[in-house]
Amino acid sequence: MGIATLAGHAQSSFEHATKDKVLTALPMLEEVAQRVIANDGVPGISIAIVYQDEVIYLKGFGVREEGKSDLVDADTVFQLASFSKPMASTVAAAIVSEGVVSWDTRIADIDPSFQLYDAYPTAQVTVRDLFAHRSGLPGGAGNELEEIGYDRDTILQRLRQVKPESSFRSGYSYSNFGLTAGAVAVAKAAGMSWEDAAEAKLYKPLGMSSTSSRYADFLTRTNHATLHAQLNGKWQALAKRDPDPQSPAGGVSSNARDLAQWMRLQLGNGNYNGKPLIDGGAIGQTHLPLMARGKNPVSGGWSFYGLGWNVEYGRYGEYWGHAGAFSTGARTLVSLLPAEELGIVVLTNAFPTGVPEGLADTFFELVMTGKTTQDWVVEWNNIYGRLFGPAIEAAVKRYGTPPASPLPALPLSAYAGTYFNPYIGQVVVAEKGGILEIRLGPKGNAVFSLSHFDRDLYTYRPSMEMPNMPVAVTFEIGPDQKATQVTIDDLNELGLGVLTRIGIERPTSP
Repeated sequence: MGIATLAGHAQSSFEHATKDKVLTALPMLEEVAQRVIANDGVPGISIAIVYQDEVIYLKGFGVREEGKSDLVDADTVFQLASFSKPMASTVAAAIVSEGVVSWDTRIADIDPSFQLYDAYPTAQVTVRDLFAHRSGLPGGAGNELEEIGYDRDTILQRLRQVKPESSFRSGYSYSNFGLTAGAVAVAKAAGMSWEDAAEAKLYKPLGMSSTSSRYADFLTRTNHATLHAQLNGKWQALAKRDPDPQSPAGGVSSNARDLAQWMRLQLGNGNYNGKPLIDGGAIGQTHLPLMARGKNPVSGGWSFYGLGWNVEYGRYGEYWGHAGAFSTGARTLVSLLPAEELGIVVLTNAFPTGVPEGLADTFFELVMTGKTTQDWVVEWNNIYGRLFGPAIEAAVKRYGTPPASPLPALPLSAYAGTYFNPYIGQVVVAEKGGILEIRLGPKGNAVFSLSHFDRDLYTYRPSMEMPNMPVAVTFEIGPDQKATQVTIDDLNELGLGVLTRIGIERPTSP
């Protein structure tokens, strides 16, 4: 059964949306959103709904920051996280429609400095490949460098050291910095920085005055939502998130009012206010299913990735959508039913939570069937609740409590030193006040205390939003009873977290 047949078969069981059905669904959707807030499901929610090129609904619920009284409304600016990706592909489509590049332009022809691990993919990888996550680049590549403070240029330059996860174009691997590389190259072809291109090609033409691809702009918004994560069963503002290095993939901030205009553009296939803003062929390419992703974990619908979009064939036919998440405290979603000219955006300021998907599924079921068959928020909360829980539990079980009789460590001077590899860069382990600390990143500004676990194994806790999760730091000792290398587990997902001691005098702290 082909994709078109799948879509037609799925949709044939349901009647089409109408404005009356959409309006009838709103009070029930609002009731569910209010119940989520009342039950402390998330601190705040903002929702935008578009139907047949009309903004039908804009409303906020809850608070911008837990414990404070500032309320969320349709103008509250949220960090979108990976919801930024379909916005990035919209910007790229605008540049493609101008004839500056095509989706199949090779990156080597735009930015010869960009390299992957192997020569052939480096020479052949296209804008389409990077936006569809099929370059072979492992999904996590570059993320760990961003976490310890490296900038975009450095991260993109170091991707060439990462071995591919699959052969070129054969596998799907969701990559923040792969998509970022494609977006930055497209903007470069237009003679612009990414941030300027996004503003000029999308935000300004749509009047999205509260939308930006710069973190500094988000911070200046008086009406913006704070990130929240769970600690001891309560939502708390534990950490901030500067996503500028991966701005095309995760760095947009916006509000429901602005995103309603962007949904109108998407559902209008590049037309906005009755005029063509982006060529329909260029933007239409973003919605084609290119890479199989398996089935939706709740609905069971077949899911694919296009260019910055998830394309799914489910209960009501074809969906275009994308979720966003920061573990530091953001969850967002856009979900569109193009055949119905219907779309919803749900923004929340918390993680983990399935509230965005739960509200979107509730809304679509109300519109398309007139009733709800289950609590979709609970279903999706179960999905998101399992994302990090098992990993944290496993880490705590393994490294949370040292052995009852641990082997003693060597003198701290045996471990203190400067370690290096060309991917992670320089890492300093230093003595301070009778303990060891580790200094990560380009300026050594990410500083963490090390706790002794057993002999040459220490742990540290790098995630403010997951303070209970210990990470192993293991030293290898040479014949002179000094460490010759160190392995940092959370930087070693790609096998690039092993650093060799270099001959610099042992560092100490005042």
